[in-house]
Parts: sequence; structure tokens; C-alpha cells
Amino acid sequence: MADEVLSNDATSAARADMKFEIAVIPVSDVDRAKEFYGGKLGWRLDADYDSGSDFRVIQFTPPGSGCSVIFGKNVTGATPGSAQGLYLIVSDIAATRTELLGQGVEVSEVFHNEGVYAGPDEPYLFGRLRVRGPDPEHRSYRSFASFRDPDGNGWLFQEITTRLPGRVAGDTRYASGSDLASALRRTAAAHGEHEKRTGGQRDENWPDWYAEYMVREQAGEALPQ
Repeated sequence: MADEVLSNDATSAARADMKFEIAVIPVSDVDRAKEFYGGKLGWRLDADYDSGSDFRVIQFTPPGSGCSVIFGKNVTGATPGSAQGLYLIVSDIAATRTELLGQGVEVSEVFHNEGVYAGPDEPYLFGRLRVRGPDPEHRSYRSFASFRDPDGNGWLFQEITTRLPGRVAGDTRYASGSDLASALRRTAAAHGEHEKRTGGQRDENWPDWYAEYMVREQAGEALPQ
């Protein structure tokens, strides 16, 4: 009976919403970091609290993100620049890179890998040997670009257009207008192929087809044909 109670309690705890909303990054110069994340990256400034003596905390949120970063004075004891492998998910990595280069941010070339898990490059999810250019098949999760903040904290852009099964639960949501626009463009292209397969006639039920495609794409389910 005791084991059964513990099991039920664990199941209940696992089902409770736990929204990851804050990541702490260590910086050496708070004002320099504030200018980088707000001025160059254009992230939203949520808070800048200064006690006037020994404590200051700044919070920024990337566009379309449900998670924010904080940094400041006496916020963390970690070594400045030691935060690495921080992922930023984008739906169009080439467009994102172009935008940030125009804002004066040094962003690496887009890269992928060929399943090599050893090599001289910095580690990231799919290996240590970076291959120039996006994934040849433009598969979701497989194209990256990287940049660093002034202290050397390392960020990775990862392009995701279709989620793997089980990654999204509940309502279909898009984090920003640009993400929704990208999803609509992909759906329109797929629907064009659908109309070709059905004889080239206008599909009067296209809203239903669009809706089903977009819900399935975000949930990582089999797409309609």
C-alpha cells in the first residue's frame, strides 16, 4: 500500500505544470551585457532592479520566448562566460542570422554535422565536428549557428520547423507572428502539392486542410497528403 501511495504521488507531481522561465547567465560587466542583449539582440527588457549598493538584477526575454535570462551583480557565483550550449529555437535560421548580422552581432556560418561525435569543435547536441552549410535535406533540428555575448557565454540557434512526436501537448500555439507566418508558408506549399495530386482543382475545404496540417506539424504527427 505504501508503494502504491508513493507511486500515485509521483504521478501527480509529474503532471503538475512546471514552467521553466528563468536561466541565469554570468557576466562581468552588467551594463555591457545590458547593451548587448537589449541594444544588439533587441531582446525585451523586463526588469532592471538596482539596490544601490551590492545587488542588481536585469531580466531580458528573447522575442517569442517563454523563458527569460537574468544577470547582474551578485546574482550568481559562476565564472563569467561559463554558460555554454544555450539554445535559441528559430523557424528560419538563415533569416535570423541575416537579421542579427545587420545588427552588428557576430554570428557563425550556418552549420550541421554528419553524425561525427568527436572532433575539434565545441560540443553541441549532434556532435563535435561542424560541417559548413545547413543540413542538406533541411531536416528539422539539424541546422545550427552560434554566437557569444561579450563575456563568452555561448548561444546556439537551432532551426526547428516540425516537432518530433510528443514534444508539444495541448493547444497549437505559435510564439510569434513570424513563426505563424512561416508555418502558413509551409502549409501553403504543402497544400499546393495536395491540389496537384487531386487533379489541380481548387480545394474549397482548404481552411480545414490548413488547420489539420498546422496542428499535426506542431505536434510531430503524420502530415496530411
